[in-house]
Amino acid sequence: MKIKITADSTCDLSPELISENDIGIVPLFVNKGGESFLDGVTITPAEIFAHVAAGGDLCSTAAVPIGVYQEYFEKYLKEYDAVVHVCIGSGFSACYNNARLAAEDFENVRVIDSKNLSTGHGHVVLEACKLAKTATDLDAMQAELDELTSRVDASFLLDRLDYMVKGGRCSLVAALGANLLKLKPCIEVVDNKMIVAKKYRGSMAKCMDRYVRDRLENSENILPERIFVTHSPVAKEVNEAAHNAIRDCMHFDHVYDTNAGCTISCHCGEGCQGVLYIRKK
Repeated sequence: MKIKITADSTCDLSPELISENDIGIVPLFVNKGGESFLDGVTITPAEIFAHVAAGGDLCSTAAVPIGVYQEYFEKYLKEYDAVVHVCIGSGFSACYNNARLAAEDFENVRVIDSKNLSTGHGHVVLEACKLAKTATDLDAMQAELDELTSRVDASFLLDRLDYMVKGGRCSLVAALGANLLKLKPCIEVVDNKMIVAKKYRGSMAKCMDRYVRDRLENSENILPERIFVTHSPVAKEVNEAAHNAIRDCMHFDHVYDTNAGCTISCHCGEGCQGVLYIRKK
């Protein structure tokens, strides 16, 4: 069976990984200054940051409409026996529901709720690519991917909270307190939503080192195949702190350094970096 893997643009996979695995990307919409753009196609995170820095309102994202999904599925089914589409978590966007409704018109399309975002979503996409090479049963493939989603560990450390404040996700009082105490909150993806976990204190580089070591503490329970270090713009020493801590804690076959896309950029801003991996069964 020849299966095409597609994904929402929120998976934040690098152009190299997308090309290497022949992944079809369906872009979300980004609203900036009253105009609508295509995520990663007609707008970039750098343009989002520049807009906000110049005094503009926060940008927002909008789900892919049902009709757009239908067009993508129909296009790929002309060349493939089936399509498996992996969506951003249903707790973060209407994309999953729209894609599921679009798939009802096709017997050979399956839609996966990644229950995640950014490269947490990307992990599920890459696992789908692996399964597609030998899969003969779409329902069995979907069941395996559904099970996998609960084992993806995704989190980020935030250096600044102004984007979260402007977006209504953090009170101004809490942000002022965090800034005065030099607190860096860890945001985890749990049960299809974001929660605030541990808070770190100190410089971003030192906090990043402790955060990564905490995340990889139980390395015997982590799959060693790949880990993503995903970030919006961060200082060189912050990025190096993450990679150095990973090397100290555990060997991974692949350590991918990737840029956060427009969705994370809209909500978290600059100075956001995380490590994302898969736990063992």
